[in-house]
Amino acid sequence: MPRLSRFSEVKILDAAAGLVAAGGPAAATIGAIGAALDAPWGSIYHRFPSRHALLGRLWLSKAATFQNRFVEALADPDPLAAGLAAALSLPQTARVDFVGARIMLLHRRQDFYSDEWSIEMRNEAIWLGEQVDDAIKGITRRLFARVSAEASRLATFAILDVSFAATRRHIAANEVPPTYVDGLIEKAYLALIAPPPTARRAKSRRKSIL
Repeated sequence: MPRLSRFSEVKILDAAAGLVAAGGPAAATIGAIGAALDAPWGSIYHRFPSRHALLGRLWLSKAATFQNRFVEALADPDPLAAGLAAALSLPQTARVDFVGARIMLLHRRQDFYSDEWSIEMRNEAIWLGEQVDDAIKGITRRLFARVSAEASRLATFAILDVSFAATRRHIAANEVPPTYVDGLIEKAYLALIAPPPTARRAKSRRKSIL
């Protein structure tokens, strides 16, 4: 029966994630990862051909986690509820994976990208970008019955930008986003996407006057 490896890909990525969350991508050297695992460098290179490949795989895995939660939230048949659930998915996922949130919200893809990425990894990055674009187009159409530039900007701001800003503030302070953040995001989202009836009536009157 073959002996199980002590240093799996998941364990190596977890060690690298902890280092990146604490000190940024530069902190995740092969030596530091090996020290965190008490593993020889050879065990790491057995799983990953290079440090760039390791960091790329780390970013791709965390991006997929956060984006999949975002897309799953949009499955609600009620478009207003779906948009809100998607907006709330960021702080909620950050509480589940705080280390991942430190990686995704404090750094950019460019901080992990390298020409050494394989074609497979590059295609994954392209797909992840398209996944977000398609999701925003879809919820924009469901909310406003159109995908104009103005509608897309409003949906992006209400669902992504507000949530990102509210969550990142706490992640940057190295603290788990408190639950009251969800309430703030919800209030902002509803104010932007579903203004109160009085505001809608006032807007309708302005249009009739014009």
